[in-house]
Amino acid sequence: MSSEHVITIDLNFFDYPGAIASYLILLSNRAVLIDPGPATTIPTLKRVLAENGLAPSDIRNVFITHIHLDHAGAVGWLAEQGALIHVHPKGAPHLINPEKLIQSANRIYGDLTDTLWGEFKSVPENHIHIPLDNETISIDGHEFQVVDTPGHSDHHYSILYNGILFSGDIGGIRVGNTSHIELPTPPPEFNPLKWRTSLERLKELDLRAVAPTHFGIYPDVKNHLNHLLQLLDLLEEWIEIQMAANPTIDELSEALGQWLDSQGRNQLPQSYQPYFTYLNPTWMSAAGIYRYWHKVRQA
Repeated sequence: MSSEHVITIDLNFFDYPGAIASYLILLSNRAVLIDPGPATTIPTLKRVLAENGLAPSDIRNVFITHIHLDHAGAVGWLAEQGALIHVHPKGAPHLINPEKLIQSANRIYGDLTDTLWGEFKSVPENHIHIPLDNETISIDGHEFQVVDTPGHSDHHYSILYNGILFSGDIGGIRVGNTSHIELPTPPPEFNPLKWRTSLERLKELDLRAVAPTHFGIYPDVKNHLNHLLQLLDLLEEWIEIQMAANPTIDELSEALGQWLDSQGRNQLPQSYQPYFTYLNPTWMSAAGIYRYWHKVRQA
């Protein structure tokens, strides 16, 4: 779906349409990209830019909602083409020196890291801009507002442009243009209390659409945000019950998969089931819940 100057680029991650989006915004004299996606999808990104009469060097500004590799893996390559990268202050050091970011990805994905996400190139410091919370960046006469929205990660901004909220992962995962939404809860910074605060803040904004990176632009903003809050309530209740039994991560992962199915995952068309292996795998989300419980909740 496109809206005025906004083009949804389907990065066709591993030949899965509608899994990871990058949002291209065409202004009078500039082109802006939001969440360029992983390095493995750079060929698709280049192709779609060319279809719109653009070279990679025409992308002068890139906003990333957060530094996870499915959202920001291509930023180093774009910086090489001349782009300025707008990033959360807690994420910026990891773009300049990505060693810890890559180590964290390796702990989660192991030998699959390079296959899934490709080479993460560092971003030179002079190609990084670190906006403050609620700061508005003017580009070619158009305003982009960044809003600090932790909960999925502590280095998460949502980007507001012309009433469209580019919500990264704080807006959940919604594939297939359905009403089914999931909360990705990876380690190490998943925090439902922070997530709820972020959503309540977003509800106060004047929004006409919400655009999660996974995937698409949705006009039912009120329903979408309220659904996320309801999911948080249900998830917290489920966490309290499950963790009372002191499960292992493997036991928690199996239970989480069953719970997600009960919430409607298994009602989606079969073609969408593999998406969650990469976008919201139960073992990864269980690890985030486990860490939250033991490191934050019990503390």
